[in-house]
Amino acid sequence: MRIGILSDSHLPGLVRQLDELGPEPGAFFSTVDLILHSGDVTSPTVLDWLEQFAPLLCSTGNNDPISDIRSKDIQMLEKEGWKIGMKHSLVPQSRSMDLLQTIFPAKVNIMIAGHTHEEILEYREGVVFMNSGSITFPRHK
Repeated sequence: MRIGILSDSHLPGLVRQLDELGPEPGAFFSTVDLILHSGDVTSPTVLDWLEQFAPLLCSTGNNDPISDIRSKDIQMLEKEGWKIGMKHSLVPQSRSMDLLQTIFPAKVNIMIAGHTHEEILEYREGVVFMNSGSITFPRHK
């Protein structure tokens, strides 16, 4: 299974679909089986656009004034033996993995976050921690 992960799309003004950022997002997402957006979507049209490629789950970000059934504060799923928890704002540097585990309703092997706009991929205390950074910031196109 191939999972596409993104966060913090923060699309400005009239930009409502990621293909307006160029051909790369569409080319990539057309190759995945599942899409996880870890918050700060800012427009439900982004979720609509992503859903043309694969099923989608989203965690609600601090800049998401939208109410959408595809988005929850915390998303939990299990895929191919991996227990995945996704929440928009998780700061691993200041907390132990055991403390971060208490945020989720069940223990996870993979934690996915957004919020900082900084890419992180680390394996610590038996847990993979991922933050895809922002698809639009800091370079903003």
